Amino acid sequence: DLILLDIMLPKLDGWQVLNTLRSSGIHTPVIMLTAKEQVEDRVRGFELGANDYVVKPYAFAELLARVQNVFRHHIAAQVVASPQTLRVADLELDMIKRVATRAGQSMLLTATEYALLELLMRKTGQVLSRTTIASLVWDMNFDSDTNVIDVAVKRLRSKVDKPFDKPLIHTVRGMGYKLEESRDA
Repeated sequence: DLILLDIMLPKLDGWQVLNTLRSSGIHTPVIMLTAKEQVEDRVRGFELGANDYVVKPYAFAELLARVQNVFRHHIAAQVVASPQTLRVADLELDMIKRVATRAGQSMLLTATEYALLELLMRKTGQVLSRTTIASLVWDMNFDSDTNVIDVAVKRLRSKVDKPFDKPLIHTVRGMGYKLEESRDA
């Protein structure tokens, strides 16, 4: 999730909204998107807890790049504040030792496979599109005609799912992939 917030709103101004969010313990990333271009306004936005500040008019490509940058930093911050071990069914990911095990059996993962597994485990049950996976694991956009993501998921599946009866990594046709404990068929 991400909030694009204008300062000039009809009833409450964006400053009040941002202050209320942060004082309520809501840490959803916020990008201020406004015509107020003074340095004082930008500084105030950051002091109140905005993650970025974009002045109108703006290029859509720049806004998109800033959104992706905020997501990368937000996910990195979540990793630091996260529990030491992620668990889904009998799959465990030790964040300190950077080791994955399933049913007590250790798996040798490449750095990319580890990052992909961590993303899927953090977003358990959520369908992640190939575009989302590419931007969060490889930190870049892939040509949609390439099968790099599919190959990486296939290699990860061969280590996480193949030796076991119940698969955890699932394809959602036309949408992407998700990791969750499967129901009995």
